[in-house]
Amino acid sequence: MIDNLKQIFSFLDNSSDANDIRAVLEEVFPLEAIYVYDSTTESLRDFSKSWMYMKSKELDEVFEKLSSEKYVKTKTKSYYALYNNKKVIGMLEFSEHLFDKLLEFLNLAGFCISLKIQNIILTERMQKNIDFHDSMKNIAKIIETQYEINYIVPIIGEMIDKFVSDHLVYIFINGELVWPSACKDEKIFELIKCLNNKSEYILTPDKKIGLFPLISENKLLGCIVTKSTENILSEKEIEYLEQLSSQTATTINRANVYAEILKHATLDALTGFYNRRQLEERVKQEVSSAKRQKRNLCAIMTDIDFFKSVNDTYGHAAGDLVLKTVSRVIKTCLRDYDIAGRYGGEEFLILLPYTSIEEAKLVAERLRKAVENKKIDISKIYPDKSDIGVTISLGVAQYNSSEYEKVFIQNADKALYKAKESGRNKVMAYD
Repeated sequence: MIDNLKQIFSFLDNSSDANDIRAVLEEVFPLEAIYVYDSTTESLRDFSKSWMYMKSKELDEVFEKLSSEKYVKTKTKSYYALYNNKKVIGMLEFSEHLFDKLLEFLNLAGFCISLKIQNIILTERMQKNIDFHDSMKNIAKIIETQYEINYIVPIIGEMIDKFVSDHLVYIFINGELVWPSACKDEKIFELIKCLNNKSEYILTPDKKIGLFPLISENKLLGCIVTKSTENILSEKEIEYLEQLSSQTATTINRANVYAEILKHATLDALTGFYNRRQLEERVKQEVSSAKRQKRNLCAIMTDIDFFKSVNDTYGHAAGDLVLKTVSRVIKTCLRDYDIAGRYGGEEFLILLPYTSIEEAKLVAERLRKAVENKKIDISKIYPDKSDIGVTISLGVAQYNSSEYEKVFIQNADKALYKAKESGRNKVMAYD
């Protein structure tokens, strides 16, 4: 027995996690599980199975008995108390009753086992605190260096996921789910409607769903939601989430401010499309990407037919309305990743990534018909007038990997000239 005891003490000294302790004890005892009482959730957790919550009336009753008895037997199993200063902090579960020699042996080793388990728990908590503060620093770095919401949110989501690993994590911005890609719980969407810019965090009565609002400069930007079907949020997890939510709100608000500044710097004020300078940058980027990835890229150059006569007949206010309306029609006909810009005056350039020349001609024809069918109401400018209509001409070109980007755009412009020369309200492709 002494040799076995020395061996256990030696193994425990070198153990670093719950699985190590379990493996050591299974060498000597018919060990089934190690349970530790979690005071923050007032429940037992399986120490050797990733801190899983244990819901069992029988286990709770046994744990209650162990406050006055060191060893408790049931019909098929037995339990031994783990102590910290005479207070029961957990218990060992065995698959059978222990005979006297084994129980005597356990009495000698019990203190050492309890102490080792407490040390591991303390180390894990300290490490989690270190990880948390590292994450807070990382979010602070993101604030300083990153401004793109689509880049920031997944990183923050993964950081939060580390601290509530037994919960699903969702991030909503302006009422829309932005991370991860799906949430099927309608209850969460209903709870979000209860939030405002004065809200504190919300917990459902069972503490399995938590909503942590993202508030910055007295504005509600969104919220972080955690959900579990099994586990409740502990006080420490709530503390983590409150701090992470505050930091996340600051990050997102800063990104929104930057996006607004960038929008005015890169977008044409009248149409909402890219301005000429930004459009030229996007052409360079898309041409470089198409060349590197050896993928299709097409351009459509389009011009509003007889636009000068609209200005001459109805005035520049009507002309601006025509530009706004045509750009809006174009936008509705494009995919999210297509790129549209105001090339100059009444001329627009559209880039179609991953698109062949035949597909681009179909897109151009769809644009032509949509504009032709659109009636523009100018009655607010001229009360005695109602609707006017305009048409567009379009030139299509496909990028050739041997070309410079300027030649690529010039080819689309040449095709547009050809369309206008042959009667307008047409689609022509560069040959």
